[in-house]
Amino acid sequence: MKKILMLLCLVAAGSSFAQIKMQGVVKDSIGAPLELANVIAINQETNGLESYAVTNDQGKYVLSLGKNGKYKLQVSYIGLKSYEEVISTAEADITKDFTLMPDNSLDAVELTYEMPVTVKGDTIVYNADSFKNGSERKLEDVLEKLPGVEINDDGQIEVEGKTVSKLMVNGKDFFDGDTKLATKNIPSNAVDKVQVLRNYAEVGQLSGVQNNQDNVAINIKLKEGKENFWFGDITAGTGTAPSPNDELYLVQPKLFYYSPKYSINLIGDMNNIGEVALTNRDLRGFGGGFRMPSRTSGTSINLGDNGLGGLTSIANAQEVVTKLASANFSYSPNKALDLSGFLIFNSSRLRTREESFIDYIELEDDPSTTDIDESTTIPPDEETLSTGREATNQFIAKLSASYKPNVNNQLDYDVLARLSDDEERQNLFSSVVGNTNQLDEVKPFSINQNLNYYYTLNENNIFAFEAQHLIKDEDPFYNALLQNDPNNNDDEDNDAFDDTASGLGLDLDQLSYDLNQERRVKSNQLDAKVDYFNILNSKSNINFTLGTIFSNQKFNSNIFQFLDDGTILDPTPTITNEGELLTAENDNVEYRFSDVYLGVHYRFKTGKFTFTPGVSFHAYSNQNTQNGDTFKDNFLNVLPDFEARVQFKKSESLQFNYNMTNTFTDITNIAEGLVLNNYNSIQFGNPELQNALSHNFRLFYSSFNLFNYTNVFAGANYSKNEDQIRGLTNFESVIRTSTFFNSQFADESASVFGRVERTFGKFRARMGANFNYSKLNQFVQGAQSLNESFTQSYSPELRTNFREAPNVRLRYRYTVRDNEQGDNTTKFITRAPSVEFDAYIWDALSFVTEFTYNEQESDGQTQVFKTWDASLRYRKDRDTKWEYSLRASNILDIDSNISNGAGTISVFSSETFIQPRFITFRLTYTL
Repeated sequence: MKKILMLLCLVAAGSSFAQIKMQGVVKDSIGAPLELANVIAINQETNGLESYAVTNDQGKYVLSLGKNGKYKLQVSYIGLKSYEEVISTAEADITKDFTLMPDNSLDAVELTYEMPVTVKGDTIVYNADSFKNGSERKLEDVLEKLPGVEINDDGQIEVEGKTVSKLMVNGKDFFDGDTKLATKNIPSNAVDKVQVLRNYAEVGQLSGVQNNQDNVAINIKLKEGKENFWFGDITAGTGTAPSPNDELYLVQPKLFYYSPKYSINLIGDMNNIGEVALTNRDLRGFGGGFRMPSRTSGTSINLGDNGLGGLTSIANAQEVVTKLASANFSYSPNKALDLSGFLIFNSSRLRTREESFIDYIELEDDPSTTDIDESTTIPPDEETLSTGREATNQFIAKLSASYKPNVNNQLDYDVLARLSDDEERQNLFSSVVGNTNQLDEVKPFSINQNLNYYYTLNENNIFAFEAQHLIKDEDPFYNALLQNDPNNNDDEDNDAFDDTASGLGLDLDQLSYDLNQERRVKSNQLDAKVDYFNILNSKSNINFTLGTIFSNQKFNSNIFQFLDDGTILDPTPTITNEGELLTAENDNVEYRFSDVYLGVHYRFKTGKFTFTPGVSFHAYSNQNTQNGDTFKDNFLNVLPDFEARVQFKKSESLQFNYNMTNTFTDITNIAEGLVLNNYNSIQFGNPELQNALSHNFRLFYSSFNLFNYTNVFAGANYSKNEDQIRGLTNFESVIRTSTFFNSQFADESASVFGRVERTFGKFRARMGANFNYSKLNQFVQGAQSLNESFTQSYSPELRTNFREAPNVRLRYRYTVRDNEQGDNTTKFITRAPSVEFDAYIWDALSFVTEFTYNEQESDGQTQVFKTWDASLRYRKDRDTKWEYSLRASNILDIDSNISNGAGTISVFSSETFIQPRFITFRLTYTL
């Protein structure tokens, strides 16, 4: 590695000593400087692109040229006649200005080379070939090399610090705009241009009356010859694993067809090596592009998720077998109608193993709050060993239609159906409770419909109607089989679950506790609004919104015990809530919520400033009925919001946002009866829960300077939550019982983040930093205590972008997490240097490798986790259809990784076992 770095330094040093600087100003015919003009220098000897520049707001450009050379200069600007001149360099720097004349003729200079980056209004266009070196295979390999673009740790695309909300191919949504599915599957050799659409408006009619500064979309323009032909690739592979009984396999067809009228995308995947385009968690968050009409109203209602929320990530599984079949289409029978849709089926089988140690800490009570009961004991330290198997089958389908008969009318309809069949089996041994077998099953389904209509009456009046209807049905089932010795139930040192079993009303005279719970949660929600926009003049408009949210949820549950003789016991719990006996059944619990609101927003511009003050008036009504009682809460509320934006330059802005939000919970936190989250976590709801109110502040600065390729963004967020819904937890040994209430103590959180990126010739340097602080009020064992957490993270990076020489990417991540719970303080330090090496040799051989050294330190102990992956790919030439590759993952054959953290009253360390070393041989055929 040292030799490689020395070689890169010598190459950089050599090139810098052999170059001169050419600079000047580009003006128009009246002498005004031209911002974002393009300047290209083409080496006359090699006929290759030597250097390029984009002028700044003063019209200045800078080129790096070789000494004693001959170059063709091309200067261009949209709407003006391009200029061309051949110059010769000596050994001195050059200063030269250019004047572009109006383009009154059709015979403009034909540019020999396209600019790597151009700007057209709010659109940045990257010429993909300018950033490729031949080792790229998928879209993500190209995007990572573009200045100002990044693929974050979640696989999402970020541009100038903003997450890309939609990705299109030739103007058509790719799987409804999902970016991760696109970056992992679209072949790099099909990409011609990457168009970054800033201030992107989903509805063109509303682009001039709404603030879209946070919306960023990407459109991929395909190369010529990719339209009206199938393209893509098919990969098949096999390999060896450490166990002789394990045969590795991989089949990944990825086929695409685009024409002006319709498009088809087919993506398949079947493998047992853990390489997946979409994980289970990705699919659960795959919303199909749906946006709640009430998203800006200030009201937030959570319908909850009663699926298997604890699904393991692929990276933490010991064995992974997946199958994916997906199809996406778009069809335009005429200019007014667009039809599109997708189908996704995903099946995965995971095997997991994890060892954990939990150290419970003693809380110090806040003397201003409730005293701790002196008889309360701190849970004993616990060691656990968990092995499990997860099986999921998920199906998602969507159909969309958009009808635009003219510029004044647009009608959109979408329907999304989701169905899954999930099962998780887990064997857990606890040093306190003993052995437990658990089973979680759920087969939820949902149907989401969206109807939008936009009507422009005239140039000053625009109407919009948006409505969304959701039906969701969830049926989780839980079973736990715990060990028991019926002859020693009175022995305090015997089974830790006995007291809990007694509190649940179980039969203690059984050889084991066979505990079960059936639940059913049905949700029905309508979210709709009507907007009226009145354009007062060229710099201001006013928006009136009338909207409503109505939801109805029904909840049923039943806890029962299978006895040794095969009969069923419906227990009668003795657990109480403030003296009232809780029940093991929740029959016909119903929760109704409604919000009718009127919003007013005024948007006006003055100079570089844009202000949007607003306010919404809400009439809330919610009630729940259970056990013969009805709890109602009707009230009015006023929620203000405000946005201010300063546009310093076309690519430099500062934005401030404030909004007040009312948050409402779901029925599972309101139902009074007992709910088994798992064997050691039991909860019951509170029918008198109220809303939580939060104040949210956001400041964001963004600057993208194409003159010197400097990208800067920074932001700060602050939230204060009043009447926050908090959990009140009590422990019996390591088994917790929790309920919920509205805390009178405010929770606060703050974050500051930023990143600076600068390109120096073929080198790109980046520095990122994040600071997060949170103050949460915890209520455990009858005590209120303050949990303060501060995390700071730094991530410097240096990478090269040579066209011919090998490329290196050096990164370092340093993170410090401080947690303070009363008088107990814990600190976790993570150091993670990494290096990526990318070489394209003889126009045929690609070698890519990545190594990460992860070191975690806590309480003076240091643990290390290393990852090393590599691939060697051979393609005879760029036009060859066949490619042969050899890939190795987890080359060091590390069997587990270590993670540390702090919970409410505990500090934990866990060792998660991962997939072993895999070596696979693959054959890829390119269409």
